[in-house]
Amino acid sequence: MDDAGYGAAVSVVFKKLVKAVDAADPDVIECDATGDMVTITATKTGEKVIVNTQRAVHQLWVAGKGAGVHFSLAADGRWLDDKQKGLEVVAWIAECVESASGVKLAF
Repeated sequence: MDDAGYGAAVSVVFKKLVKAVDAADPDVIECDATGDMVTITATKTGEKVIVNTQRAVHQLWVAGKGAGVHFSLAADGRWLDDKQKGLEVVAWIAECVESASGVKLAF
């Protein structure tokens, strides 16, 4: 995959996350997005879920639930964890956000 393809694939994930968080109650979770990172914060506890690009290796990195997990884009278009534990990036982020805030994101 080239850099442009990687950037486009990341953009899809980031837009999906921002849209889901924007649909949630801002008194419970909020989202801050930059070009390379999306930070979702549980407003009551301050707990964060961070999604960050790893451009050099064309991965996404997600910090949440006390762990950092790297995801690579599979041939079928899904972002899967690089340790082959069966984690998919959007599902993992949703699990982390629910753990931090109690909010079930709707994608």
